[in-house]
Amino acid sequence: MVKAIMTLRIRAASFLALIVGSMLGLGAYTFVYARGYSYMTSDPTACANCHVMQDYYSGWMKSPHHAAATCNDCHTPHNLVGKYAVKALNGFSHSLAFTLGRIPDNIVIKSHSEKIAEGACRSCHGTLTEAIDGHGGGDISCLRCHADVGHAPASLVPGTPFALTSPESK
Repeated sequence: MVKAIMTLRIRAASFLALIVGSMLGLGAYTFVYARGYSYMTSDPTACANCHVMQDYYSGWMKSPHHAAATCNDCHTPHNLVGKYAVKALNGFSHSLAFTLGRIPDNIVIKSHSEKIAEGACRSCHGTLTEAIDGHGGGDISCLRCHADVGHAPASLVPGTPFALTSPESK
């Protein structure tokens, strides 16, 4: 009886080890294949690993922010823990969307990411935003008027909404 219980425990432990090992192996393979390690850096080309982000990356390369800010400067909190927590959350949700094939045609910023971007605007342009807020009687979202700043794909096509240049300027 004791021997049967021990055999059952060994089989259960072996099965659990096989499942956990398979999941870890598949996760490691996927992490390497999808270049997940590149997202641990501050290199903007990591954000362009996915074809969906190519237009955004190209727009950023052409924008004035290219000389002053990288993706992390605007899209992650300016503290170490917050930065990597947001990177992990976004990385997981992006991986899930790509794995399940649920990639939207138009990328829409989520509310928590919008708050981070808004904070980044106010951090870098504090004097200007304070002056504007002082006249408006409250905080006005920078993104309300400047949704194209940084890298919106629309900025690549003159004459479209949020275009950085008008057709007349060509």
